[in-house]
Amino acid sequence: MNRPFTTREKVMLVILSLMIIGICYYKFLLEPINDQIEQYNQTAAGEQDIITQNMALIQKKKEMEQELEAIFAENPDPDPIPNYDNSGVLMVEIHSILDGTVFRAPILIDSIHPVVKNWEKPITIARHAYGDVYKSVDMYTTEPGECTMTFKGESGEEKTLLVQKVDGPAVWQGAHNKEKSIRSFARACFQYAIDTKQDLWFSTKDTIAKVYDGEFKRVFEEEFENYRAEFEKLGITYFYTLIDDAVARVIRSEGGFIWACKNYDGDVMSDMVSTAFGSLAMMTSVLVSPDGTTEYEAAHGTVTKHYYKHLKGEKTSTNPMATIFAWSGALRKRGQLDGLTDLENFAGQLEGACFDTLNQGTMTKDLVGLVDEGVSARAVTSEAFIAAIRGNLENRL
Repeated sequence: MNRPFTTREKVMLVILSLMIIGICYYKFLLEPINDQIEQYNQTAAGEQDIITQNMALIQKKKEMEQELEAIFAENPDPDPIPNYDNSGVLMVEIHSILDGTVFRAPILIDSIHPVVKNWEKPITIARHAYGDVYKSVDMYTTEPGECTMTFKGESGEEKTLLVQKVDGPAVWQGAHNKEKSIRSFARACFQYAIDTKQDLWFSTKDTIAKVYDGEFKRVFEEEFENYRAEFEKLGITYFYTLIDDAVARVIRSEGGFIWACKNYDGDVMSDMVSTAFGSLAMMTSVLVSPDGTTEYEAAHGTVTKHYYKHLKGEKTSTNPMATIFAWSGALRKRGQLDGLTDLENFAGQLEGACFDTLNQGTMTKDLVGLVDEGVSARAVTSEAFIAAIRGNLENRL
């Protein structure tokens, strides 16, 4: 172009140049800055979530410590030997604080068959781990009179019920549960049934405790509607019945289902089921809380008689299977959470070593008398049994 730019063309060139400068400014300066700001905000939000979660865990830990300190203050034990009652209170309180559901299932081996001969499959007990008798209060009175129960709401409303009039000395007990906890219990049971593809049974005594047990029944029925479609898809069922009818049905069944029970019922029935399948020590136990926390334990608690013998220097033959499976379950879960496949594999190999030991006929005294006729088995001491498991584990690794 040989002619000079017109005024209009000069203005257009200036505008075009400014647009190019603006685009370059945004593309190469503002956009990277914005990306960094967005990345920072996402990182900060993620860190804040972590901080919030950690603060919640710290608060829960503090609450646990405070409640446990209160328990020991109320139940001082001057005896250096662990007190069975206090250890039981401690575990119950941990269950209560975590507010979850305990799932207990028998550990089965081929050479030991259930006492109930028609049980062909394992029965899993789902035990509500909050409230009822374990969070109850009780008292003893010495004279005639009456006892009332009063609830005082934050709104100022009060409700009072007459418990009973008595004509002499009496004992009293007050128990409670929370709808939130009952609902979490129901959801955990339904989800566990879906995860394991097993039928779910639930039992209470709502014909007697119409309000208390009736609330459990009502909440389970409500929550089931959220899982009904998945149950039908998998071909599994939810079944409610009274606790006494459930016992009769369980004994006549072939097993292979989850039996959901209130706190005390689950405690008793899990001992019954594990004993019928072999031994109290042959049962896994894991508590799952609503926030996803899991706690693995030995379902049978402290074997006090064996512990006292051990303190005297005497040999024992204590079955450690439940304790070992508590550790293996916890290690497997830790491996899953942290993406540590080697740790998950170790947990599986540890359990496999236990089964190898039992299948070789090396057992503790509680199992030797239960093996099928013709199976060779010998009872060994606690130390020898653990040494045999270690040997089999080393062979597997």
